[in-house]
Amino acid sequence: MTDLPRRVTRALLSVSDKTGLVDFARALAGHGVELVSTGGTAKAIAAAGLPVKDVSEITGFPEMMDGRVKTLHPKVHGGLLAVRDNDEHKQAMAAHGIAQIDLLVVNLYPFEATVDKGGSYEDCIENIDIGGPAMIRAAAKNHDDVAVIVESSDYQAVLDELAANAGATSHGLRKRLAAKAYARTAAYDAAISNWFAQQLKTDAPDFRAIGGRLIQSLRYGENPHQTAAFYATPEKRPGVATARQVQGKELSYNNINDTDAAYECVGEFDAKRTAACVIVKHANPCGVAEGSSLLDAYRKALACDSTSAFGGIVALNRTLDAEAARAIVEIFTEMIIAPEASEEAIAIVAAKKNLRLLLAGSLPNPRAAGLTYKSVSGGLLVQSRDNAVVDDMALKVVTKRQPSEAELRDLKFAFRVAKHVKSNTIIYAKDLATVGIGAGQMSRVDSARIAARKAQDAAAELKLAAPMTKGSVVASDAFFPFADGMLACIEAGATAVIQPGGSVRDDEVIKAADDAGIAMVFTGTRHFRH
Repeated sequence: MTDLPRRVTRALLSVSDKTGLVDFARALAGHGVELVSTGGTAKAIAAAGLPVKDVSEITGFPEMMDGRVKTLHPKVHGGLLAVRDNDEHKQAMAAHGIAQIDLLVVNLYPFEATVDKGGSYEDCIENIDIGGPAMIRAAAKNHDDVAVIVESSDYQAVLDELAANAGATSHGLRKRLAAKAYARTAAYDAAISNWFAQQLKTDAPDFRAIGGRLIQSLRYGENPHQTAAFYATPEKRPGVATARQVQGKELSYNNINDTDAAYECVGEFDAKRTAACVIVKHANPCGVAEGSSLLDAYRKALACDSTSAFGGIVALNRTLDAEAARAIVEIFTEMIIAPEASEEAIAIVAAKKNLRLLLAGSLPNPRAAGLTYKSVSGGLLVQSRDNAVVDDMALKVVTKRQPSEAELRDLKFAFRVAKHVKSNTIIYAKDLATVGIGAGQMSRVDSARIAARKAQDAAAELKLAAPMTKGSVVASDAFFPFADGMLACIEAGATAVIQPGGSVRDDEVIKAADDAGIAMVFTGTRHFRH
C-alpha cells in the first residue's frame, strides 16, 4: 500500500447519466489527461470538441452484441488492476501493450429507474450492467493507484485535488471513492437480486441483500450516544423517505420513525372518500379520526388524547389547508406530513420556524405488496408488508345481535387503526374517531383498561359527563384468549366488538358477548405489530 499522490494521465469515462460530463471532461483535458470513452459518452465528449479515444481503439475490438461486450478486455482491466510499483506487473503491461488507467468514471445502467417506471422483464434485464460493475470493482480494488467515480457529485472533489496536487489524487480521496464504489455496486446487485426474487415469487431466497442510498446523516439515533443515518431503498413508497421538507429543523431518528408510523396509518383512509388525521407519539397513534374536513378530523383526533398529542406528529390524507394549519399550530407539534399543502397553509406553518413540514406528494397504498425488515442480533427478519385491509375481509357476525350500520362503520374504522398500533392493541372508537387507545401491553386486559382510563382523562379535560367509550365500539388486533379482556371493554361502555377470532376459547368469548347483549364480528385476519 502506498500513501503517495498518483498523477492522472489517462481517464476512462463511460456513463449513462451525462450530468456535468462535458464540463468534467473539459477540466480533465485541461490537466493534460488523455480521455478514453465508450458509445454515447464518447460521442458527447467529441461533440464538445474535445479529443477522445473510443475504447475499441484500445482493445482492438468493436462494441458488439448490442453493446453487451465493449470493456471486458485485458487492455481495460489490466490498465485498471496493474500495480504501478510492481515490476512483474510493469513487464506484463509492456509485453502486452497495456496502458495504465488512472481514473475511472462509470455510473451504471439505470436498472432501478427501469424497474421503478414499470419496465418490461426484457427491459429490466437489458438494464443490468455487466462491464460497469466489473470495471468499478477493479478500479476500487486498486485504489492505491486508481481513482474511481460512480456519480457526478464527486467530480468536483477530484478536480479540486488535481488542482491542488499538480494533477494528482491523494490516497485518502481514492480510498473514500473506492469504499463508495463498492457500496454502490452492492446496492445495485441488491436491487437486481430482490427484483429477481419478486419475479420468481420467492419469499425466502438463499441470500437476501439490502442496499440503500444515503438520504441524511443524523445527529444521533434513538438516544444521543447512538449514531444513525437514513437511507432510501429502491422501493418508491410515498412517505418520509420520498417527501420534500418545506421547512423546519433537521429530522431526527425518532422523527423519521414516528412520521413513518403516522403516514402509513393515514394511508389507510381514502382521501376521495373522507378527510382523515392521525396523531402519533412514540410510533403509536394517540388519536385518529375521519371528518368532513381536515380541521374536523384533526379536532376529533386531538380530543382522544390531547396530553399525548403535545409534541407529536400529525399526518393528513389531503392537502393541508389554512384552517387545519391554524388549528395544528395552536399546540406544540414536532412535524406535519401531508400529500401537499396550500401556499396559505405553508405561510401559517412558517410562523413556527422549528415545526417541520413534509410534503410526500401522494399517500402510501395500504394494499401494495412490499417487504419490511427488522434487525436482530446476528440476523435480519424479513417479511411481506401487512397489506390486509378490512374492506377486503369477509366479516362474520358471531353473536345473536347484529351490529347496527353505525356500529359496523365504526368497527371497520377501529380495525383500520388497530393495524397500526403496537400489540397488544385495544381501540375504542365512536363516530369515526378513536376515543381510547391501549397500546403495547403484555396483557390485552391491561390494554383495554389503559385505553378506558385514557378516555376518562379525556372526558375530564373536555368536561364531559361521561367518557366517550360509553356507546363506543372496540377493536382488538388479535383474538381475546379469555373473555376478561372483552368484558373490560364492555365495562368501559363498548356495545360492539371486532376481532380476528381463532382462540380455542372463542365459544366462551362469544357466549360472554351474547350474555352482555353486544354484537361481535370476526375478521379472520390478525394485525400483530411488534
